[in-house]
Amino acid sequence: MKLDNKRYSGTIFSVFLIIGDFLALVAAFVIGYILRVKIDDRPVVDFIPARTFLEIFLYLLPFWLLIFALLGLYNNELARKRFKEIGLLFVGSFVGLLFVIGYDFVVNEPVFPSRLVPVYGFVFGFALLVFFRTIARTLRRQMFKKGYGLRRAVVVGTGKLTDSLLRDLNNSSGYRVVSLVGDKRSLKKHGVKTYSSVPSMLESLDSSSVDEIIQTELFEDRAVNDQLLSYAQTNHLNYRFTPSNSDLLTGSMEVELFSGLIPVVKVDPTPLLGWGSVVKRIFDVVVSFMLLLLLVPLLIILFLIIKISDPKSPVLFRQKRLSRHGREVGVYKIRSHNSAFHGLSPEQAFAKIGKPELAKQYRKNGDQLDNDPRISRMGALLRKTSLDELPQLFNVLRGDISLVGPRALVPEEIDVYPQKHLILSVKSGITGLAQVSGRGDISFEKRRRLDVYYVRNWTFGGDLIILLKTLRIVVNGKGARK
Repeated sequence: MKLDNKRYSGTIFSVFLIIGDFLALVAAFVIGYILRVKIDDRPVVDFIPARTFLEIFLYLLPFWLLIFALLGLYNNELARKRFKEIGLLFVGSFVGLLFVIGYDFVVNEPVFPSRLVPVYGFVFGFALLVFFRTIARTLRRQMFKKGYGLRRAVVVGTGKLTDSLLRDLNNSSGYRVVSLVGDKRSLKKHGVKTYSSVPSMLESLDSSSVDEIIQTELFEDRAVNDQLLSYAQTNHLNYRFTPSNSDLLTGSMEVELFSGLIPVVKVDPTPLLGWGSVVKRIFDVVVSFMLLLLLVPLLIILFLIIKISDPKSPVLFRQKRLSRHGREVGVYKIRSHNSAFHGLSPEQAFAKIGKPELAKQYRKNGDQLDNDPRISRMGALLRKTSLDELPQLFNVLRGDISLVGPRALVPEEIDVYPQKHLILSVKSGITGLAQVSGRGDISFEKRRRLDVYYVRNWTFGGDLIILLKTLRIVVNGKGARK
């Protein structure tokens, strides 16, 4: 039986992450303690000696790391998903802090000498965790590029899915493809030793030279498939199967047992079901309500400016859009068009200007047009800063749409897209994955593909990352609608 350290590189990396997270959190709360107790001259609520504080925190820290583990922060697959990792670190840090505060309350014994210590600890902790994991990710990538810790894989199958997989399985991803099985003519371009059949590969393959077998298509002869799986299990190799039906490649796939014996693959259109939808709705209500309270003065100022500049036209307008399950909702926006075009459809407005050809271009681009002649100067500023979309927070509060989701679409736009029913399986959103991936700078087709990806792979942590990226993009004004 062979032993190969490359098989355990993932485990070693996970242990490295645990140690790094441990040190990062200890350093963060030690810094917090020093800043508040040693440097700050103000009196503390409960004086706790540094050694006692450290002992208590070290006692509680394993439970904090357990929370990280439950969130999947030590899963090797997460290393390829940078923004998801940051979102989970934020959530895990917040939940871990709540655990420590809860312990303080239950035991009725002070853990923190001052309320500022946990605040400092949380801020520095999150920053140090992200910093450490960035370094760890970079070091691991450099090791992969130099050939250390790579998983050696045999890929079985041909076609577009196999070609796409082979483009991703490179040193940076932690894999090195050592052999291919399939049509020699189509696989020859990859420059790897190729076999025409599974039996010929198994006859000459040295099991000690491979760590994993990845199959991208099933053979008509079931015995060949069984032979491949049996070889992997006999030689203690990892076996992965990628279904050729790409609609199965979603984040909402799970295996159930019927009658306790028959494994059945269940594929939901989206993981945004059950408690996930409940949490998302609660988050929408709380955040939209708080934002509306904060932004009421700004909204009043904008309303007054627009009303004074054009007193004959309404400040708000209501646009019919499609949301979950194709339900029509009226989405509120601040008017950005000149009053002469108020109430007109794009086709009618462009015809009135004398440029009906712009209507086709507008629809082709997914309801947007560079240098749209219907937009007023004030409207252009509102669109660049996305301030025209603030009234949609009322729609979020009412439950018409969500803070994050696919862009709310008009029927004329969505009807041309073949996967419209998948996009409409969740509520539309003010912002979404497509908006933070380019806003007005990407094509209609790519925006819809990103919407489909969001629906299939929804996570609450992903929503938080999208909101943070939206804030950054709005401040920068990058990719704004024109």
